[in-house]
Amino acid sequence: MGTLNYADAENVSVTMTDRQLAHIKFVVVNKLRRGEPFTFSWDKPESEGGGRASIWVSKEIPLTFEFDSSEPHEMNRQWLEELAASASTVSGLVLTEEPPKP
Repeated sequence: MGTLNYADAENVSVTMTDRQLAHIKFVVVNKLRRGEPFTFSWDKPESEGGGRASIWVSKEIPLTFEFDSSEPHEMNRQWLEELAASASTVSGLVLTEEPPKP
């Protein structure tokens, strides 16, 4: 499992698989390289009370990406395109399930 840690806040971290985190990182880094802030939303696990959470992502707010594995993941182009497209909407980047490879 990987973790995205938001700013220096102790209580804002998002746990997901390393594969999901690799795809989210790719989209986040590309958006921030272009100077495009956006929101990122995810479903909270029932163990945390359920519901949904969102954060504002911009180059002024530090993020860390922590992977359990040191091995890089093969990227799913279709999923990257879907995630990047969602990041450019008013709703922002939403963590979705990976589509099957064609």
